[in-house]
Amino acid sequence: MIAKLKGFVDSAGEDWAIIDVNGVGYLVHASTRTLNEMPRAGEACGLHIETVVREDAITLFGFVDVAERDMFRLLTSVQGVGAKVGLAILSALQPNELQNAIAAQDKTAVARAKGVGPKVATRIVTELKDKVTGLVFQKPGVQMPAGSTPAAPANAGALEDAVSALVNLGYKPTDAHGAVARVINELGEDADVGTLVPAALKELSSIL
Repeated sequence: MIAKLKGFVDSAGEDWAIIDVNGVGYLVHASTRTLNEMPRAGEACGLHIETVVREDAITLFGFVDVAERDMFRLLTSVQGVGAKVGLAILSALQPNELQNAIAAQDKTAVARAKGVGPKVATRIVTELKDKVTGLVFQKPGVQMPAGSTPAAPANAGALEDAVSALVNLGYKPTDAHGAVARVINELGEDADVGTLVPAALKELSSIL
């Protein structure tokens, strides 16, 4: 099982790249995000790898960070969501955006991905809602070096504290996470606890 590759970029295409590791070229399929963040041909590169083994093929999927890889694993655990669709979704949404869309049950955001219809988008947000609860919020737009582990954003504590405060008030973790995810879209990623909690409470009162 291949979990990581470090070598040099040999070449790349629309949804693939070849990584040269000690003279052996590995064909790796990847999202647009990962391909855009990879260095140019001939330069050193490291990717996290998800190896998919089937009777007729062994396919490698590469990710610039573990957040994207983990979201790929979650997506492909949903019935009807294969690797191709998973990469399409991750090409349209960054891991943090997808996480918050699922928590907020925003199927429209998920359906923006190529090849994802309303039924599949609904299945994704429904089946993965509980699984994204408690994951560290990642700030959008932060690019990490290939092969690195993304750090939590500066305001991660405020976001987690807001969810914790709602849970302490008796709300379910999934409902609390979803409410915070929804109000973040309106208030912005830098909103503090004092702003997030009242807004989330108002959001929860309107839907529960």
